[in-house]
This record gives sequence, structure tokens and C-alpha cells, in this order.
Amino acid sequence: MKRQKAQTLLVLLLLLALATCASTQSKLEKARANDPQYQYNLGLFYLNNNNLDEAIKYFNKSLSLNPKNHLAWNALGLTQSMKGNFEASIQAFKKALEANPQFTEAHNNLGTIYFELGQYDRAEAEYRQALLDPNYPTRELPFYNLARMYFVQEKYDEAYDNVQKAIQVKNRFAMAHNLRGLILEKTGDLDEAVLAFEQAAKIVPDDTTFLFNLARAQYNAGLYRSAKENFEKLYPKLVAQEDRETVRKYLEELKKLVKD
Repeated sequence: MKRQKAQTLLVLLLLLALATCASTQSKLEKARANDPQYQYNLGLFYLNNNNLDEAIKYFNKSLSLNPKNHLAWNALGLTQSMKGNFEASIQAFKKALEANPQFTEAHNNLGTIYFELGQYDRAEAEYRQALLDPNYPTRELPFYNLARMYFVQEKYDEAYDNVQKAIQVKNRFAMAHNLRGLILEKTGDLDEAVLAFEQAAKIVPDDTTFLFNLARAQYNAGLYRSAKENFEKLYPKLVAQEDRETVRKYLEELKKLVKD
């Protein structure tokens, strides 16, 4: 009898513990559902895993709870831009600036969207606004973005001036060295272009674009042996058939020019 009572008591205690756990879990879920920071963090999680629709869902949830969170507006703008929703992206970045006018990153991001839309005057204005902030921790980005904008407009002097400034701010900025090489190619300075591409490839050795640009510049500069070595290094890394065919043609030509 005593043993049966003990077993009954144990069952009751277990049921009570389960009920308490369920109640605690329910309260926790309700608290999380009403926590803007938790919803924002969920959005970041999905963004980092490239689940853009879920990221947008949770950023919007966070903003419904706290519309003053400039970081959530900025993250929403970035996510919308990744989906190609540029108008929605612009509105989100503007909201980020309304929430925090000192949030310089939103100016740089706005400039990038305007650049993608071909609205170069607006893009330039946003990049220059970002550069007015002496405390902006990534000042190399608006300088680089200005250089990229001038490059596509074939304003090579302005492009070169700004890419140099980007490199001065952050010397190990591989994309800036690569862009500097592209500008130097356009202005006919092939030797300096080779050096710029070498620097980019040195900083990020696995980047196939940097290595291709280096090998092509070496070929155009008459550095055939170096070009051959780099094209041979590049070829097995390529996936796209079109890229492999382009490199194959270079290698066929270089076999005639380089005698082992």
C-alpha cells in the first residue's frame, strides 16, 4: 500500500513538473514574440542563412514592436535590396535615417541602391554625405563606391582619385586594388595595372576574378610566362563553362608564345 501511494505521489509530482515546464515555456514564447530584439535577431539569423523571405518577416515583426530601431530598418533595406526590391529598400534606409539621423551607414547603402538604379547624382550625394562623418568606421566604402560609379561613367581621373583614397583608408582592400587595376588598364598603364591586380590576388588568393584580371593584364603587357602560370592556376578553379572556354583560348595562344 505504501509503495502504491509513493508511486501515485511520484506520478503527481511528474505531472506538476510537466505542467510547470509547459507554463514556463508558454510564457517564454509569449515574451519572445513581444521582444523586438529577439525578433530582430531571428531576422539576422535568416538573413545570414540566405532565407530572405523569413528575414523580412522577422525584421517587420521587430519594427512593428519598435519602429525606432534603425538597425532593423537598415537590415530590412539590405534584405529587400538582395531580393531586387529597390524601392522598398530605399524606403527602409530612409526610415533608418529618420530613426537615427547619425546612422551614416544608411547613406552609403542608399547611395548603392541609387547607383544600381542608374541615379548617379543621388548616389554621389549619399556617398558624399557618408564621407562628411569623420567617425564613420568604414570610410573606404563610400570612396570605393564613388570610384566604381565614376568608372562606369568613364570618368577615369575621378575614379582613380577616389580608389586611391579608399586604399589609403584601408590598404588591404582587395576590391579597391582590383578596381585600381581596371582603371589603369583603361588609361593604358598596363605595368601598374599588373601590380594592382597582383596586390588584389595576394590579399584574396582564392578569388577567381582577381586572378583572371591579373593573368589577362600580364598577357596584355607581354608577360606571357607569368600569364600562362596564372591561367593554369585559374583553370581548375572555374565552374562556368563559358569562363573555362575563355581561359582555354588564352592558354592555347600562350602555348605558342611561351616555349618551355
